[in-house]
Amino acid sequence: MNPEIVGMCAGLLSCVTFIPQVIKTYRTKSTDDVSLWMFVLASLGTILWLAYGFLIDSISILFTNFVVLGLSLIMLFFFYRFRPSKA
Repeated sequence: MNPEIVGMCAGLLSCVTFIPQVIKTYRTKSTDDVSLWMFVLASLGTILWLAYGFLIDSISILFTNFVVLGLSLIMLFFFYRFRPSKA
């Protein structure tokens, strides 16, 4: 079996794990029960995985981490967008 196929399947599952949180946060317009630092660290780790994917020329690592970085950045935007207003 081609290792990139296994990598793509694993990457797809990794990407899917972020989607329910993005959808829930968008629907509720609240990040109260979500860890900001989790998404900051996930974004930083994903950037390093992207660098690694470029260095070893791995499509599965690049694909997975571009998607995960995108979802993490969406969540970071939601933290900014849906933060409670201080009146």
